[in-house]
Amino acid sequence: MAATRALLARGITPTVEQSADEAAISRTTAYRYFPNQRALIVAAHPELEADSLLGPDPPADPATRLDAVVRAISRLTLDGEAQLRSMLRLSLDPDPARRGDLVLRRGRRIGWVEDALAPVHDRMSPARFRSLSRAIAAVIGIDVLVWLVDVARMSRRQAVELMRWSALALLRAALADERRVDAGRSTTSGRRKRNASTS
Repeated sequence: MAATRALLARGITPTVEQSADEAAISRTTAYRYFPNQRALIVAAHPELEADSLLGPDPPADPATRLDAVVRAISRLTLDGEAQLRSMLRLSLDPDPARRGDLVLRRGRRIGWVEDALAPVHDRMSPARFRSLSRAIAAVIGIDVLVWLVDVARMSRRQAVELMRWSALALLRAALADERRVDAGRSTTSGRRKRNASTS
């Protein structure tokens, strides 16, 4: 698995044979543990298969859930930064042949954010929920970390804190918007009832 991560960091999506050669073990041994490329890469990065980052007993509060997911994504990003930077670099190559199989760029970020936001799903329209989840996904992860560290010259700790702040600010703003919409509906409904009773 370490050999697989090292190859991914160099921009190679390795076959079982390539990882075995890199690890200096026999291909037969490698296949005993990893029957195919997918099994190998998922073993090296098990988060690729996770539907949720919240654990077996998630909190009910949406802000607490979101903060936990952003923290978890940030840990995964920092732990796999070299591999993710390599996948990001390859994803920008205009030649599909050179891009290859960008397995780590098929991230589950949006799904993990939607899972975190599940308690607010019924408070807003599907379109608004979709927009919120994608807006939050856009302010976290390797793309944002690279810009904050390389361009904005922030430390990784500062970058993670800014990503957390941004995600939670977007959630708070969306919930405040929903409260204003609900208040507007209540006021309109109240006026209608008063008008009906006086007419």
